[in-house]
Amino acid sequence: MIYLDSAATTFQKPRSVVDAMAEAMATMSSPGRGGYPAAMRAADAAFDCRTELAELYHLQNPEQVVFTLNATHALNIAIKSLVPPGGRAVVSGYEHNAVTRPLEALGARVSVAAAPLFRPEAVLEAFDRLVVPGVDAVICSHVSNVFGFVQPVEAIAALCRKRGVPFVIDDSQAAGVLTLDMAALGAAFIAMPGHKGLYGPQGTGVLLCGQDVPTRTLLEGGTGSLSEQQAMPDFLPDRLEAGTHNMPGIAGLLAGVRFVRQLGPEAICAEERQLAALAAEGLRRIPGLRVYALPDLAAQTGVLSVVPEHLDAEALGNALAERGIAVRAGLHCAPLAHRTAGTLDTGSVRISFSHWNTREEVHRLLAAIGEICQ
Repeated sequence: MIYLDSAATTFQKPRSVVDAMAEAMATMSSPGRGGYPAAMRAADAAFDCRTELAELYHLQNPEQVVFTLNATHALNIAIKSLVPPGGRAVVSGYEHNAVTRPLEALGARVSVAAAPLFRPEAVLEAFDRLVVPGVDAVICSHVSNVFGFVQPVEAIAALCRKRGVPFVIDDSQAAGVLTLDMAALGAAFIAMPGHKGLYGPQGTGVLLCGQDVPTRTLLEGGTGSLSEQQAMPDFLPDRLEAGTHNMPGIAGLLAGVRFVRQLGPEAICAEERQLAALAAEGLRRIPGLRVYALPDLAAQTGVLSVVPEHLDAEALGNALAERGIAVRAGLHCAPLAHRTAGTLDTGSVRISFSHWNTREEVHRLLAAIGEICQ
């Protein structure tokens, strides 16, 4: 199989991730539940994972790193900590349902900073118009999960700092390929999955919490700390980590983060961009395709979308699957992004690369799409 759906999940994992998960199953119990060796090994692995992530995002305190089930779980905590029922939020035009659905459930009044695709300066102008007094939070994806569009989160963060509005970054598509300095950004929260660019297992996620940012619990229960009181602890990470930890997942995530840091996010991003640029160049030569990619991919990662003009996007995706090529077709859980880009009626076929893909696989993809479209 040629796997080109890493924007959903990186299917190929480093061997170290698999080995770490197996070792955790054999040697670890749960952190904070005892002083015996199996519990202490779990506590050490959890602390090491927090530390690696804190260093990657320039956080001084590893306790600001909270483990979650996935990025959706992390975003729900962030959004519901900042936006009250009926509150006000500003989002970009390229948000995932993991952002828009929690806001809908809150009955929030949402303003969309819509801007043309691959126009970061227009995105910033749109936020500049909408971030006004009374806004409870600004939420923005670092990278569009549909188009790989890199949004100007550093500039948006500066705008939010200046106007005193909490900022939440959805780093789902950027973690592991683009770096952020959370201390410099002053963001309230950064949410990310473990199973995409960090090469961890499914069922892992991370919420980075800013200093002194109020947090609302979604779950209450055992934490291994302050057991005599019935209220959840008021300190991180315990406040947001009720119940038993997914130690095999955390151990695997630790191995994945170390793999990324060893290679370097910049190097991984450069690899993926080169493959995406090669794919985009070849796709533009195939009649009947609209290719959503920049010539130089300067404001784009290794993710691109195409829309066939004479074939349904789902049909193209299925035809590729029959040829052993895995892509994602449809709306990608991001109808707002498709509406902003003008592809809501058609959807698109998304092609997304990882460290494991090759130029030969790109050539085989191009040959298959050319054959199908012909």
